[in-house]
Amino acid sequence: MISHRVIVEKGLLNNFKLNIEGKNYDLNARTYVMGIINLTPDSFSQDGLYGQKDYIDSVLKQGEEMVAAGVDFLDLGAESTRPGAEQISEAEEAKRILPVIKELVRMVSVPISVDTFKPSIAEAALNMGASIINDIWGLQSTDDPDRRMAKVAATFGCPVIIMHNREKPDYRFLMKEIIESLQESINIALENGVDPGQIIIDPGIGFGKTYQDNLKVLQNLDQLRVLGKPILLGVSRKSVVGLTLDLPVSERLEGTIAANLWGISKGANILRVHDVKAVKRAVKMYDAISKA
Repeated sequence: MISHRVIVEKGLLNNFKLNIEGKNYDLNARTYVMGIINLTPDSFSQDGLYGQKDYIDSVLKQGEEMVAAGVDFLDLGAESTRPGAEQISEAEEAKRILPVIKELVRMVSVPISVDTFKPSIAEAALNMGASIINDIWGLQSTDDPDRRMAKVAATFGCPVIIMHNREKPDYRFLMKEIIESLQESINIALENGVDPGQIIIDPGIGFGKTYQDNLKVLQNLDQLRVLGKPILLGVSRKSVVGLTLDLPVSERLEGTIAANLWGISKGANILRVHDVKAVKRAVKMYDAISKA
């Protein structure tokens, strides 16, 4: 495996620029914030909008508020990925998310990410105006043996977020195994024609990891730099924060901000969060100090 030092010497860590519909996003210039919009009735974070009266209007309002707060991307998911959540059909996922994307793209100017591991949903969302794929199985879903998701990303030329995940937290060498799995996801993307500059990696905090595993991943997040890809960190309101502080989901903002600022110090380029206004302010202060 290439050493971190070699990656730095080649300058690969200083050239993270996404191209989204012809516009460049320089991920080295500052930290970017991705706002979470949950179109589920059973979100762990208690902010799922699906099932509410006039839920599409609620989504549009939330999206506009996030844009006003300075969000850079919006991430829409229609299927809960919390432990024990029941998987929904493609038809149900499409019913939840596609009408929302159709309306949201008309209302906001920021790129929209679709949080799904189903290639058909990703393709339909991109056709409807979404600009980013966020795949919790990192292009390695067992339901997608033909790597259709990677092919969809290549066809549309869009950024793709590949997250580390596994069924059970049974690690011998935690960071080594995460890095190797993410490298395999990168290989799948490249083999299927995805632009190398459009790949984003996510260590998958809370996915197939114990509490201690999550802390260790955060502690050693900078090791992911060896892969030479921008890092997205999604720790917002998660159990690692709740267990550390012994707090319910509704009271995890301060812990979330602390974990995110730590993540930036360890190389995170994009933060995926629920509380955009507060995190955006904290990030702006951090960036001002770090780049002064």
